[in-house]
Amino acid sequence: MDDTVIKPPPGTLRRIFGGLGLVLGGKAGAGLISLTYLVIATRTLGPHDYGVLVLIHGYVTTVVGIVECPAWQAIVRYGAEARRDDARHRMVRLLRFGTGVELLGGLAAILAAALCAPIVGPRLGWPETALAFALPYSLAVLGSVRSTPAAYLQLINRFDLLGLHNLVQPLVRLAGAGLAAWAGWGLKGFLVAWLLAALAEFISLWAVGLWFAHRDLGRDLRRPEPGSAVADNPGIWRFLIASNADVTLSELAGRAAPLIVGWVLGPAAAGLFSVAQRATVLIAQPAQILGNTAYPELARLVAAGQGGAPLRHTVLRVTGIALAAALPIIALVWLFAPHIIGLIAGPDFAGAAGLMVVLVLARALALAGPPATAALTALGRPGWSMSANLTAGLIFLPILPVLLQRYGLDGAGIQAVGQAVTASLLLMVLAWKRSAQA
Repeated sequence: MDDTVIKPPPGTLRRIFGGLGLVLGGKAGAGLISLTYLVIATRTLGPHDYGVLVLIHGYVTTVVGIVECPAWQAIVRYGAEARRDDARHRMVRLLRFGTGVELLGGLAAILAAALCAPIVGPRLGWPETALAFALPYSLAVLGSVRSTPAAYLQLINRFDLLGLHNLVQPLVRLAGAGLAAWAGWGLKGFLVAWLLAALAEFISLWAVGLWFAHRDLGRDLRRPEPGSAVADNPGIWRFLIASNADVTLSELAGRAAPLIVGWVLGPAAAGLFSVAQRATVLIAQPAQILGNTAYPELARLVAAGQGGAPLRHTVLRVTGIALAAALPIIALVWLFAPHIIGLIAGPDFAGAAGLMVVLVLARALALAGPPATAALTALGRPGWSMSANLTAGLIFLPILPVLLQRYGLDGAGIQAVGQAVTASLLLMVLAWKRSAQA
């Protein structure tokens, strides 16, 4: 049937972008707050110590990205079916399953970060103060172990609360950065502030998610009927492993790149790279949120038997709107990159201006990725998305050290553009192929 005449059900795009708007409201506030604490951190610490702060936090987020086992995609996919059938006990068993899997993965990530820090730290140029604090800082892993409550809030369409939660981390960082700068506590003070922000992020979202789950599910949440989430949801382990591998591979380059820069060029270069990446957040965060908010709606389309042309139509429109929204950001960064760098970091970071423009372009080229990934996951093929991200990563991430040695920081821009183009093209082709079979 002709794709041009088959439209998604009315309200699908409105709900996708409505959810995006609610979450972005929090992200916009968080972005303004983060610029403030970035100004404080860069001017207080300078390129070297700020680079060390970036490398320690980047190391922890990379470890958690590899080791953790977030369950949100499985909860959203199978939870949409449970809500459709009003199967409360199935939903409870699914939430308990996701919680157990995620918390065990978080514990494993904490242990891995703590054990590897003394080995990795010296090679990344961490001073003794940073090495001594790296072990307790491994608890910052918990800041990322919160996908189960986030998934439940998505299922009940409480994107407003997810938006508000986005303010927690930057507010704590801002307060901590201001205190550390005022008291002259140096790098260790900023590390403590970043750690407290991660813990606050973890505690607050779990508290909100548990409150709403208890409100909606009541006694069933505490004492569900006997049964198994694995039996309720055939293929959930395979889906969970494939979707987690996909998330890990799709985010690995962004998380590992600052570490590779620090490994090859040193902490000061990592500080410059991190400041250059800051402008990409204006595109990267909305893009990822767009994928997350689109996923529940695409899952509903698939559950309703509309995973073909209506799904393709939705993905195309979502991607087109995202690209159109990114164009003004690219233009502003291209025209005013030196001024932006000077404003947020000061003259010591002026060398990051050119790289900022290239990284923003790379992020724009990657905008097709999150909607296509959401479509593949909703269609039950997260492994296809994983394959696309794995292919792009295997091609471009290993050559980053070579590019850095040959071109300096500009090599990071070359790598980012190449990987973004390759991954986006592969994801769109695979999403089209799979949806044609639906």
